[in-house]
Amino acid sequence: MSHADHLPSDVFDCIVLTQTLQFIYDTRAALRTLYRILKPGGVVLATVPGITRIDHTEWTDSWFWSFTTAGTRRLFEEVFPPDQILVQTYGNVLTATAFLQGLAADDLHVDELDHRDRDYEVLITVRAQKPRSSPRNSPG
Repeated sequence: MSHADHLPSDVFDCIVLTQTLQFIYDTRAALRTLYRILKPGGVVLATVPGITRIDHTEWTDSWFWSFTTAGTRRLFEEVFPPDQILVQTYGNVLTATAFLQGLAADDLHVDELDHRDRDYEVLITVRAQKPRSSPRNSPG
């Protein structure tokens, strides 16, 4: 699954990968595959969980990782050029607490949701672009 050899190289303009990397044991191979299948100039838009509750009834055998901004950036930098990566976080102590207690976004006000506190990384987002003329034909 991490290698996806059945997918051709250089075919996708954009890949949206939301809340998935925590379920892939070989994340490095998965990121190399994403890079390989992107066209030059193509972009990966990804999200990974930061602070989260793990449902052991459903995900016991398949939830492998938790992420931080630093770890996420380093993983992507192993494959994508550092200057082509943007990592941002969303969350604060209130949203983290609300999320862990199972509250919905509708239970909070917009200004409470919008406040960002780097100490409470609830959601980590990544935008990584493959260079238009790629010096890295086989990353990693």
